[in-house]
Amino acid sequence: MSALLEVSGVSVTFGGFRAINNLSISIGEPELRAIIGPNGAGKTTFMDIITGKTRPDEGRVLWGEKSLSLLGLSESRIAREGSGRKFQKPTVFEAQTVRENLAMALKNPRGPFDVLLHRKTGEGARRIAEVADEVGLFEHLARPAEVLSHGQKQWLEIGMLLAQDPRLLLVDEPAAGMTPAEREHTTDILKAMAETRAVVVVEHDMEFVRRLDCKVTVLHEGSVLAEGSLDHVTANQDVIDVYLGR
Repeated sequence: MSALLEVSGVSVTFGGFRAINNLSISIGEPELRAIIGPNGAGKTTFMDIITGKTRPDEGRVLWGEKSLSLLGLSESRIAREGSGRKFQKPTVFEAQTVRENLAMALKNPRGPFDVLLHRKTGEGARRIAEVADEVGLFEHLARPAEVLSHGQKQWLEIGMLLAQDPRLLLVDEPAAGMTPAEREHTTDILKAMAETRAVVVVEHDMEFVRRLDCKVTVLHEGSVLAEGSLDHVTANQDVIDVYLGR
């Protein structure tokens, strides 16, 4: 498995507070990785750095076969390179149908006329059906997003990212506010996606992380405290002291 993303020696300070401290993480392709840690451990800042929202004070962030440096690239350029991010609160177009939401997200020319015309092409329709099927919304393509459950909106947003065909998907707390059945389906979606791409899940819910059954990275005070299987990291005394023992 080759590394898609190589973060090495990265530090970020906000007004005297060191949010990320000499952080090094490598993400493979394909790979499913969970990132856990107490509040303030640097999980969100880590995602902000990868997507270009925050620029580190030092260190390297390298991407892909050509080891492209992501530092200094715009958020939109990084997204075009194949990095997609899903925030905790779903942001879907409520008044549009599931099909229209996916059509707007499809990886295609971005002019207003291109978007309108592309939706009508057979290839676009096939891709929309494929993505909807992948996230479990095929039966709901004609429904407006506003009538979907919270979990279904999360899946639609994941689908909108998938429609852009990213190589790396960053997913923030996908299990929050879901029913047990929705959480189970979300686990299945993430695992299936990680068979062909890199998927990084930031999550607080240990039961959900256990179900993902993947390598876990524990962050604390902006650096990696432990890494390995969930059983391995939860048996680590440092992890118990700073995170699990609270």
